[in-house]
Amino acid sequence: MGNHLFDAIRDAARDDSVFIELTDGRTWTYREVLSFSARLAGAIASLGVQPGDRVAVQVEKSAEALVLYLACVRCGAVYLPLNPAYTLAELEYFIGDAEPRLAVVAPTAKEAVSPIAARHGAVVETLDAVGGGSLIAIADNEPNDFTDVDRDADDLAAILYTSGTTGRSKGAMLTHGNLLSNALTLRDHWWFTSADRLIHALPIFHTHGLFVATNVTLLAGASMFLLPKFDPDEILSLMARSSVLMGVPTFYTRLLQSPHLDRDAVTNMRLFVSGSAPLLAETHVEFGRRTGHAILERYGMTETNMNTSNPYDGERIAGTVGLPLPGVTVRVVDAATGKPLPPEETGMIEIKGPNVFKGYWRMPEKTAAEFTEDGFFISGDLGTIDEQGYVCIVGRGKDVVISGGYNIYPKEVELEIDRIEGVVESAVIGVAHPDFGEGVTAVVVRKPGALVDEAAVLMALGDRLARYKQPKRVMFVEELPRNTMGKVQKNVLREQYAGLFVDS
Repeated sequence: MGNHLFDAIRDAARDDSVFIELTDGRTWTYREVLSFSARLAGAIASLGVQPGDRVAVQVEKSAEALVLYLACVRCGAVYLPLNPAYTLAELEYFIGDAEPRLAVVAPTAKEAVSPIAARHGAVVETLDAVGGGSLIAIADNEPNDFTDVDRDADDLAAILYTSGTTGRSKGAMLTHGNLLSNALTLRDHWWFTSADRLIHALPIFHTHGLFVATNVTLLAGASMFLLPKFDPDEILSLMARSSVLMGVPTFYTRLLQSPHLDRDAVTNMRLFVSGSAPLLAETHVEFGRRTGHAILERYGMTETNMNTSNPYDGERIAGTVGLPLPGVTVRVVDAATGKPLPPEETGMIEIKGPNVFKGYWRMPEKTAAEFTEDGFFISGDLGTIDEQGYVCIVGRGKDVVISGGYNIYPKEVELEIDRIEGVVESAVIGVAHPDFGEGVTAVVVRKPGALVDEAAVLMALGDRLARYKQPKRVMFVEELPRNTMGKVQKNVLREQYAGLFVDS
């Protein structure tokens, strides 16, 4: 039967051609990546990980961390990437829910994570930002060949956690078929070849940086510059030796702040992709004016990988996320009745295709509720489709805040704020921000006589929430606006604070 995803990656590998180049000049060839992933797969298996077991990974971005993902695919494990910014309180939930057999963390985190892992039956090994750690030491004693575990298209390859308005994170189950079909589609749709070199400055714990950027590069036999983080000056310096940049809108707003961004700087570049958050039309226009390139915006989700894309060879329309990808069906329906709507009418976006996930981990009722009878996934996003088939996202039915490319779920932040002494209740909203797309903003009602202020709220959240989830501003009001049913009217709050970050 073979290993559905890794067999395709192996077939595309180009032996002694470079796959990864690091900022210090070190390189990894495809041959070296295949060899190291075999040793890592053997190490994982030696720790008792069986096919279908979860491997939780909370480490800094590195070449070794990227190869660890491939090793999990090879040994049939289910890869579970976790943001290094997650606190111990957050980690407790993920490990408790996923029940991984193995947790890989930074050496500095092992002491704190080990008791959590022990409570849920997980072994803990380490991997640091420069490729050292106990897991690497084990892998060094493994052979360079590994018999890949058979996995078919329907077997799980990864679980990525996302949240809902209830605040409880949900594990989106992604199969080998989901990942492979989407990567092959994007490779062809974006005209990727072995001649391409990607500037990879995205995190590798979510869909965009891990599955889109990495899998597409692998399946094209292309190469990448692997950057530990986004640095506009470094990216500009690499453009002369690169051909593609994948980013979030924040990348482009910050690149536009550089006086060095001009047509000469991008002479060698053929494609700029943006996703994970809405790209302002003004950014699209200004980038085109400065560089002569139209940013290609696309639309995806944790649960579905990529759904739509502006065309590579065709009109890229600012403010839209393009057309449905080949093999993917996108429709807009009346949220109340499920009836498909005509062009230009706003409704709920629903998606069907080989890219759509298998369901939520250990949540069969939630999974059933998120799919229609005819098999479409209900995205929770509101949008329109025009006469030409271009999709436009106009809002989010679940009030998700997207800041710097990260999804922040208001309920999770509100629950933590409401625990603070002196707070009656809170509402968390996204407010337009010139740099991050949206700035997380908390609107708080205090108890009479309470002295809690903005600094106190931010201090209280410091060790409870990852930094990117923490509010950029905390505003105080006498009461929250509500409709006749008692529901907080977040649209009113968004209008009230619309200009909060204008001068940021």
